[in-house]
Amino acid sequence: MIYFIMSLFMFFCGLLVFSFNYNHFLITLLSLEYIVLSLFWFIFVYMLFMMFDLYFLMLMLTFWVCEATLGLSLLVSMIRGYGNDYFSSFNLLQC
Repeated sequence: MIYFIMSLFMFFCGLLVFSFNYNHFLITLLSLEYIVLSLFWFIFVYMLFMMFDLYFLMLMLTFWVCEATLGLSLLVSMIRGYGNDYFSSFNLLQC
């Protein structure tokens, strides 16, 4: 039971950090990855306790790794294009 509570605590801590309006894109990406890690832990513990097969978890882990790779590629392209990862320098109306 403590594993479920700990993963929910991790999830809400990640949501709390994500809800703050930080200036850096990297902090936002790290909070999203922390949320994904807590969800992975929750699903893993649930599947172990219910004795389910873990193939579904491997499929979800594959998608989460692709999501992390996409976020890092956006971060690299933003740093190369604008010189930093501040949200204030990123303007959607600028061509």
